[in-house]
Amino acid sequence: MKALITGASSGLGWDMAHILSDMGYDIIAVARRLGRLEMLRDTLKTNVEIISCDVTDVNACKALAEKAGDVDILINNAGFGVFGELCENDLDSELAMIDTNIRAVHILTKLFAQKFREKNSGYILNVASLAAFFPGPLFGAYYASKSYVLRLSQALAEELRRENSNVQISVLCPGPVHTEFGEVAKVSFGRGDEKAAKKLVLSSVDVSKYAIKQMFKGKQVIIPGAVMRIAAFLRRICPDKMLARTVYSIQSKKCKKR
Repeated sequence: MKALITGASSGLGWDMAHILSDMGYDIIAVARRLGRLEMLRDTLKTNVEIISCDVTDVNACKALAEKAGDVDILINNAGFGVFGELCENDLDSELAMIDTNIRAVHILTKLFAQKFREKNSGYILNVASLAAFFPGPLFGAYYASKSYVLRLSQALAEELRRENSNVQISVLCPGPVHTEFGEVAKVSFGRGDEKAAKKLVLSSVDVSKYAIKQMFKGKQVIIPGAVMRIAAFLRRICPDKMLARTVYSIQSKKCKKR
């Protein structure tokens, strides 16, 4: 049994690697930071192959899928966010984010889905975000990128279902999680209500355990935390304009002082 995990050098990817290794899965750990991957390898219980790879490179993604060989689980976890007004943000940073959050996920999902479909088994877990359900002023490109991941995963799951395929497609849509995401995106939780906000932030380990458990159950859309599941439900009855204004108000409190 073998699992390939992108973005394995920290956060959800790191914790999922530990959980699956504890379950007996060999791990192919993928990230850019080789030093962190070496640290991960030294802490896992099963066989580990580490691959330093920049998933923004199309050819690198194709080579990764070929090099990985026969695996049982693909976890597309690599991703980051760019915070700020769309007209003001650096375009190159946004394009790098789109390459990571969308293009790399699309390529790897497609290539591994083809492999899994042929052998009629396998699990794909794409890491999106609760952001996928909402318009995201001040985080517009990031929210849009995660919506792509959600809808792509749902579409593929339905196509495979109609073929009576045993391949399972799941998409993880967590709310705030304690990872390096905030540091990369240069955001923090609202200064005025920091204590209240942090109560909504789940641990990476808890989210990872829940995600893997639900993935093996065949759950298609995985939303950890009761509050976040309620939020995902409420967005169905609120107008998009109201949602956009609410999200702007929330996001405007996350800007770090520079």
